[in-house]
Parts: sequence; structure tokens; C-alpha cells
Amino acid sequence: MAPGNRVLLIISGGIAAYKSLELIRLLKKSGIDVSPVMTPSAAEFVTPLSVSALSGEKVYTSLFDLTDEAEMGHIQLSRVADLVVVAPATAHLMARAAQGQADDLATTVLLATDTPVLMAPAMNVRMWDHPATQRNCEQLVRDGVQFVGPNKGSMACGEYGSGRMAEPSEICQAVQARLTTGPLTGKKIVVTSGPTHEPIDPVRYIANRSSGAQGTALAVALRDLGADVTFVTGPADVAPPQGVRVVSVQTAFEMQLAVSEALPADAAIFAAAVSDFRIAQPNSSKIKKDGDAAPQLEFALNPDILAGIAQLQDGRPGLVVGFAAETDDVIAHATAKRSRKGCDWIVANDVRPDTGIMGGTENAVTLITASGSESWPRMSKTAVAQALAQRIADTLSE
Repeated sequence: MAPGNRVLLIISGGIAAYKSLELIRLLKKSGIDVSPVMTPSAAEFVTPLSVSALSGEKVYTSLFDLTDEAEMGHIQLSRVADLVVVAPATAHLMARAAQGQADDLATTVLLATDTPVLMAPAMNVRMWDHPATQRNCEQLVRDGVQFVGPNKGSMACGEYGSGRMAEPSEICQAVQARLTTGPLTGKKIVVTSGPTHEPIDPVRYIANRSSGAQGTALAVALRDLGADVTFVTGPADVAPPQGVRVVSVQTAFEMQLAVSEALPADAAIFAAAVSDFRIAQPNSSKIKKDGDAAPQLEFALNPDILAGIAQLQDGRPGLVVGFAAETDDVIAHATAKRSRKGCDWIVANDVRPDTGIMGGTENAVTLITASGSESWPRMSKTAVAQALAQRIADTLSE
């Protein structure tokens, strides 16, 4: 089996294993060959015969099968594909993989592989939220594992929450993104997007009208050029893109931490509309109305994430791009911002209410660099993202 649009699919033992059959069908339909590995518990949910019939390949199940080891040793099996996909990735398998255990074929393959790994977690919401699972996820991310999902939804157990495996179509799209080669293949890029929510009390917060549409479109465009994208997003109106590593945050401090943990990177694009201010001491309980007097709120400055990364002495990304949403003197303010922050580019736009840009589907931007300013015509946010992604690719290739 020669590599070339081939994935090694590890199916572990969870109820979501039935979705692996549809995933195999979609991958095959996309022209991607599938080499299946099943854990013993996976066979309690789907049969090796079904997996073999859909994939058109032999199903590997045992580390100690002498025939399998003679035909395709586990070391060779671990390196024969372009991508290793674990779907579903149960809490048990993730825990063993995070600790480097190799006590069955699936975990031995994961430990022996030098191929990128994509996991699609699937488990009960409480299992997903458990600190042990989150620690294991963090360790796997540090080890280079990428994730798609889990989604929020109804569970087979009747509960609702995060832990539902991403749909087969989402996983297939993520696989295709990772098998895509382009001018940004091998480049790691961090993109921030959406607003931040700064709490006033448990039920109120400071926010802005950013929908996250432009940042999301940019992450998709960079992904489609082959980049390995870490997408750090506040609570946006639009759904996060598939095929990228998504880190969801609420506040500016959380976003700052997530960006720092995503480094090193070849480029960092700061499209998020981060709140400049926060409440210095948010109330631990809801602020009650007291007669006709309005509460007095004390504000504090939020961290300047863009400036902090742009002015790094060690580990600064090769290209740092900021965004400037302005309502007057757009180019002058954005040019001053570029100089003040120390970033390479500023993407500026006019977000006065009559433009319909903030929260809308179109954008009109001015790209400000060390060479000057370049105004682009109004177009869809998707088109802006594609043009900016290509400019980023051209710059990084130089």
C-alpha cells in the first residue's frame, strides 16, 4: 500500500462507532483510501465485516496476530498512510494515548506513527468535562494531535452537552483539509476571531457587535491553502470552521492565554474584536436595581494581545497582522495603530453603522504595510479572506 490520499482509520469502542461506517463511505467517495484498525471493543458496536466491505480493505484488530504481523507489521501499518484518524476517540483511548501506552494494536500504532493524527472525541458530557479528560486533551495537543469536535448535542445516554462526535461529513472535511497541499502546507498560523465577553456579574457582560464572520472566513481560506490553523474564537455568531484546531474563549485574558499556548507559529492574524476594557471587579452575584441610582462600575484595561505578540523578543511569528475597526479617519488611525503595536500589517475597515460591515456579509478593507496603504474594493468577506490569505501565502513564501 503506497501512501497517497490514504488514511489509517482507528475505530475505538463507543456507541458513535456506527458513524465510522458513514465516514468510510464519504472518504472513499472523496477518493481517499481507508486502512481500518478496530479495537476489540469497537467490534461490539460494528462488525469488522461491515468495515471491510465499505473500505475494501483488510481490517486489522490484533497486535498479536502472526499473520497480520507478517503481512503488515504494526510499525509499517503506522506509517503507511498520510493521516491517522481516530473516530470515535473514546476517553479511554485518549487517556492511554496521552500517556504513551501501547497495550493493543491501536495504541501501539499511535505511539509508533510519525504521521499526523486527527482525533474525533466521543463520550458522555461529564466524561468530556472531567479534568482528567481535559488534561489528556491538552497533552495530546502538545504532542501534535489535532481534533475535530466534539460537538454539543443529544447523547445516546439521553443527556445533552459537549461530547457528541462530530458528524461524518465534518470529519471528512477535516481530513480533506489536512490532505490538501498548497502554498501554506507546513505553515502554522494562529487566527483570532469574534468578540470577547467581559463579565459585569454572572448574567451581564460587556461585548461588541463583531459576528466573527471575517475571522472565520480567513481561517477557512488559510486552511484551503494548506495551513495548519489554530482558530482562537470568542463567542461569535457564526459557527467555527471545520478542518482547523478550534479554541473557544470568553474573555480577553482567556484569548491571550490561548494565543500564547498556540505559539510558535509562522504567522498570527488578529481578527478578533477584543474588548479594550473590562470591569475591574466583576460582581459574584447579580447586581440589583437600587431605586433610581445606577451602579457605578470601575473599568480596567484589558491586555493588548496584538502588541504583546508583535513585540516579542523571542518566538515572534514571522508575520503579525492586526485588524482595525474604525469609525473616522480610518487610514490615519490604522496607520498609527500599526506603528504603535509593532505589527507588520493592519487590515483596516470603516465600521460606521451605515456601512453595514460589522455583522454583515461584506467588507471594504485597506491593507496598511510598511510600504503604505492599499484600499480594496467592497466585496464579500469570503473574497476578502481569500485575497488576504493569498497575500499571506505570497509573503511567507518569500
